[in-house]
Amino acid sequence: MKKIDYAVLLSLGALWGGSFLFMRMGAGAFGALPLAGLRAIGAALCFLPLLASRRRLAEWREHGWPIAVVGVTNSALPFLLFTFATRSLPAGVASIVDGMTPMFAALIGWLWLGQRLDGWRGAGLVAGFAGILWLVEGGLKVAPGAGMGLLACVAATVLYGYAVHYSHLRLASVSPLVVTIGSHMVAALVLLPTTVLAWPTQPPPMQAWLAAAGLAVLCTALAYVLFFWVLARVGAQRIMVIPYLIPAFGVLWGALLLGEPVTMRMLGGCAVILLGTALTTGRVRPRRALRPLAVEET
Repeated sequence: MKKIDYAVLLSLGALWGGSFLFMRMGAGAFGALPLAGLRAIGAALCFLPLLASRRRLAEWREHGWPIAVVGVTNSALPFLLFTFATRSLPAGVASIVDGMTPMFAALIGWLWLGQRLDGWRGAGLVAGFAGILWLVEGGLKVAPGAGMGLLACVAATVLYGYAVHYSHLRLASVSPLVVTIGSHMVAALVLLPTTVLAWPTQPPPMQAWLAAAGLAVLCTALAYVLFFWVLARVGAQRIMVIPYLIPAFGVLWGALLLGEPVTMRMLGGCAVILLGTALTTGRVRPRRALRPLAVEET
């Protein structure tokens, strides 16, 4: 990989880790429903010029229903759940739970599709859930509603994991850019009514508006454009480093810009969750466990 590729991968970790910072900054003033809606609507407006292609429009129309499912499970509901969570949880804690997405994808692949889950991958699942329980025990004492916030984060990551497999099954032949554009359009339409109905009675301050703009433009529209650009350059295997960068940047931005304390519980939970994710996805494996895999592949 070239230096520009490393820079873009780091930028994506910083942008998606920063989404938890922006949600934390704006959720109190807007509320979960309006802020999630603004994120989806703003991103959809940014993507709108990319639809100026008959081929893309035709592809979207042909696969409209599966794209709509992805829009709900990979955008609308996770946006809402994470925004709800950050009303009571520190941005760093929410980003740590988001790091479990590859782990839940592996679990869903095993339960739903019968994909292989050997002993080390199973140990990774156990470790990841242990990290969550560690955070939950401390999170219940952080602030009112923190326990529900953690459950909302877990639900969002489960939805992400489901959407990964659903997209692979139903949309493998569709351009990823079309899926991304179409799914965010659907998310915007789904969240528009509740955004209007739940609009805050008090005008949100400028800081909250800037947070909403950052979520929509930087952490969603720009991040996805960068993602597909670097994916085409480095491939799917190397792009998997991003889920490990998101929690690190989420904790960093929360500490630097919001003054969130970085506790030993947070660091320990983050380490255990990332270890579990690495084992479950096969990113880390003892040498003896790697040999049979190499034989099978040949």
